[in-house]
Amino acid sequence: MICGDSSIADRLSLQIADGGAIPTSPLQFSIEVIDVHTACRLNGLWHSRLPIIEWSNVVRNRHAICFGARYNGDLYAVAIWSSPVAANRMKNGKQALELRRFAIAPNAPKNTGSRMLSVMKLVIKNQIPDVSWFVSYQDTEVHTGTIYKASGWTLVGEAAGVSWSNKSRVRNKEQSMATKARWELQIRPPLTEIVKTDLSNNCNLFGSIKL
Repeated sequence: MICGDSSIADRLSLQIADGGAIPTSPLQFSIEVIDVHTACRLNGLWHSRLPIIEWSNVVRNRHAICFGARYNGDLYAVAIWSSPVAANRMKNGKQALELRRFAIAPNAPKNTGSRMLSVMKLVIKNQIPDVSWFVSYQDTEVHTGTIYKASGWTLVGEAAGVSWSNKSRVRNKEQSMATKARWELQIRPPLTEIVKTDLSNNCNLFGSIKL
């Protein structure tokens, strides 16, 4: 958890001194949209494998949104979403939103991640109508994908970690080269299917009109 610019150690010492309560259930959290700077900073504190993510690398995408799980003024988890880095390699990639980072404080209650995924799905579905599916990559060396499985996501495959650097462009050193599991979740029909359905309904309507 964190509040303002104070450190976790400072906040914990204050909590102990003041007898402050730590949440015991994820249902106590308010899941809210937060600014990208706070999300990236807290990801740096809590993410076990990918602590580094530049805020400018998030907001320059077609879509970007960040969430936090807040209790009694303090944040206990953050999630960073944006249009996929490799959207041009995906079918309906422009309709996708990638969960780029998901970091949870060590003293957050069990099932915090599942609770956040459930609420974030509803918010994104409401606020970003041209997103029809989610994608996320899980580091197989340290996670098993339980949170995605419990939230209804589908495991579609695994791929060895690769470097984004090439001969013409050298990128920063990768934070993890572990095999990644790819998880997806469809939150609404692809937009092309919706358009086809609407056109079909219109044709049926017009066909029933006698001129």
